[in-house]
Amino acid sequence: MTTPSGPAIRARGLTLTLGQTAILKGIDLAVAPGETLALLGPSGSGKSSLMALLTGLERASGGTLEVAGADFSALGEDALAKARRGRIGVVLQAFHLLPTMTARENVATPLELAGERDALARAAEELAAVGLAHRLDHYPAQLSGGEQQRVAIARALAPRPPLIFADEPTGNLDAATGAAIIDLLFARREATGATLVIITHDPELARRCQRIVTLADGRIASDVRT
Repeated sequence: MTTPSGPAIRARGLTLTLGQTAILKGIDLAVAPGETLALLGPSGSGKSSLMALLTGLERASGGTLEVAGADFSALGEDALAKARRGRIGVVLQAFHLLPTMTARENVATPLELAGERDALARAAEELAAVGLAHRLDHYPAQLSGGEQQRVAIARALAPRPPLIFADEPTGNLDAATGAAIIDLLFARREATGATLVIITHDPELARRCQRIVTLADGRIASDVRT
């Protein structure tokens, strides 16, 4: 997929209303290709809701949204699912690995969906890149939490998406393992040149990003470069 010449993300007047509750109240945000951005804010500020819109998992109630060259605000459900494929990789604190598949098979799945001919060989390369060449044929239950998160990172980055989203990716890990996972995530992002958006409560992690956007009550309260 060719990298778009414009912003990786461009949101204008983005709103989200669930029932009678306004969750997001007019978000204007442009993120450059290759930029690293931390999304901060207290619980209930709208961080996860904004990520759901930016990743195409939720539809905005209003405004416009372009992601990696696709107009998400103009697409129907099927077209949106297709647009997400290959454009977006997501790393969550819950690893969401398929328990009946090996590490290699978990990583190969998005590659197969993208039409990769030798998905299993590529998956092995991606797992080697995150230090798991010796764990290719282990199932998730046979892996530690840190190893499972490494598999999840390899799966998210294997299709070489131009955009990576990480929502509290170390939330289920101890401090030392979490620090190693963050180092790995930044290293893999740098290797692929992707744009990285991280939702975090950790100010120290946020400062590793080039830019910190803070949400409060469904609006952008601050947007600063580190």
